[in-house]
Amino acid sequence: MSYAPRFPSPARRSVLRGSLAASAALALPAVGAASPAFALSGRPRAPWGVQVGDVTSSSALVWVRSDRPARMIVETSATESFRRARTWHGPLVGSGTDFTGTTPLYGLPPGEQVHYRVTLADPHDPRRTGEPVHGTFRTAPARRRDGVRFLWSGDIAGQGWGINPDIGGYAVYDEMRRLDPDFFLCSGDNIYADGVIEPSVTLPDGRVWRNVTTEEKAKVAETLAEYRGNFRYNLLDHNLREFNAQVPSIVQWDDHEVRNNWYPGQILDDARYTEKNVDVLAARSMRAFREYFPVSTLHSASGEGRMHRVVRHGPLLDVFVLDMRSFRNANSPGRQPDDTTGILGAEQLRWLKHELSRSRAVWKVIAADMPLGLVVTDGATDFEAVAQGDPGAPLGRELQIAELLRYIKHRRITGTLWLTADVHYTSAQHYEPERAVFKDFAPFWEFVSGPLAAGQFQANALDATFGPDRVFVRAPDRANVSPMESPQYFGEVDIDGDSGELTVRLRAQGGSVLFSKVLQPGRVGQ
Repeated sequence: MSYAPRFPSPARRSVLRGSLAASAALALPAVGAASPAFALSGRPRAPWGVQVGDVTSSSALVWVRSDRPARMIVETSATESFRRARTWHGPLVGSGTDFTGTTPLYGLPPGEQVHYRVTLADPHDPRRTGEPVHGTFRTAPARRRDGVRFLWSGDIAGQGWGINPDIGGYAVYDEMRRLDPDFFLCSGDNIYADGVIEPSVTLPDGRVWRNVTTEEKAKVAETLAEYRGNFRYNLLDHNLREFNAQVPSIVQWDDHEVRNNWYPGQILDDARYTEKNVDVLAARSMRAFREYFPVSTLHSASGEGRMHRVVRHGPLLDVFVLDMRSFRNANSPGRQPDDTTGILGAEQLRWLKHELSRSRAVWKVIAADMPLGLVVTDGATDFEAVAQGDPGAPLGRELQIAELLRYIKHRRITGTLWLTADVHYTSAQHYEPERAVFKDFAPFWEFVSGPLAAGQFQANALDATFGPDRVFVRAPDRANVSPMESPQYFGEVDIDGDSGELTVRLRAQGGSVLFSKVLQPGRVGQ
């Protein structure tokens, strides 16, 4: 299949140039301020940029953060001139949400470029408004022949590798933006709340890595203010802000938004933490996560504040966003012969089976924040993901995944594939019942990418229970290789509107495609 990147039209580029250049020129101390000052003079500003999340064929959710209390106003238009603009009156943003706000957009035209601008108004004098912040996005197509293309990755500012001005900050985001995808799927670890960012780190070859630092990144996050500061840290990077203004997102979380390898009910034995109850930390992180990302189910009454959801992106694609963190049981050796909680929880598993069975999309991407057949350990005896290294019949969390895979096969649900990040390298695994101990499932693919701005690690061992074959892997031979020493990784999914074929490309920063696989539509297994 031939491939040509879709770059923005001249009109789209020109509107972004002016607004994003202004955003990039903002001084870091102003952007990194811990909280807005109520005595500020002048007009409200939005130096953290704008974001759009969970875009469908007719809806989207716009995000902004103000530097003071303000009323959020959004305008949308089919053109950059904003003639015949539609106005959306958003919330009054204040200290209760760390001066962030979202505005839902409904009734948008399918398959069209939408230009938007966010204006912040003084709540006491609506005539006093700040400079509008611009962005743009494409709504999902209503017609199959239009095709879909998106990127995915995860793991940002991990292992002490933060925003390094010497290498242009998070430069991989600029490369991804230039590919002009329909959206970006972030597979978790959007922050490292348990990771300190030091001013400098000496690399093995003697070079010095320099970090932009903030007060909230000087210790592990425990308070709500510290979690908020962690999410705010990444927005100091102009590449990320420009990316957010052009590429809508679908975001999920994993462990480092709270703390490494956490699970509900955990009590910490970690001297760095004064708050030992992980449930308290997770609640604070979830509140900050909700404030800093436009996630539809976290901002709607019907969503009940949950992370897992389906984002329907036209007739070709449904994205099933999982939460493999909030409902899991405790990390353990994983040898239980009966496990109804697993990694998803019983209720989320029922939800996923129901939504998969009712999906009419050609392709059903299961966005998992952890891999299935890769052995991810937690200490000397416990396991963090699904697999636990026992190549025999399903045990522990594997029982829940076996139930799901069996359901997909027997209900003849076509076009499923799994995308994830988490392990800080990139790989492709094909799961085949002929190689497996558990055989009652249809073949499927799992693709891994990342990190975007974190340390890289060696490849994990495979667990033979579901018969994975590692068809491709790119990983270092030592732990915590910095972004200065090795390119970062992201994946690309391209669905052809005419044939329905889905192509997965595993990419490395710098423009190279490391691996490519074409999958055929309409099949239960691949």
